[in-house]
Amino acid sequence: MSALARPRDGRWIGGVCAGLARRFGISANTMRIIFVVSCLLPGPQFLLYLALWVLLPNEKSSTASAATGW
Repeated sequence: MSALARPRDGRWIGGVCAGLARRFGISANTMRIIFVVSCLLPGPQFLLYLALWVLLPNEKSSTASAATGW
């Protein structure tokens, strides 16, 4: 399993579903379908998505780390 971060590629809105999909080793589209279906149930799913969008860091790109020397 990879670290939990929002990827720079393959994301639609905030990259939360794509990041979770990479973390758990499933397709990003599958994770998006799970999220949409879960929104039909009562609960704070949308607020959780917004919180993850704010709290999850962006995935570090290899070009940015090479340019900064990190």
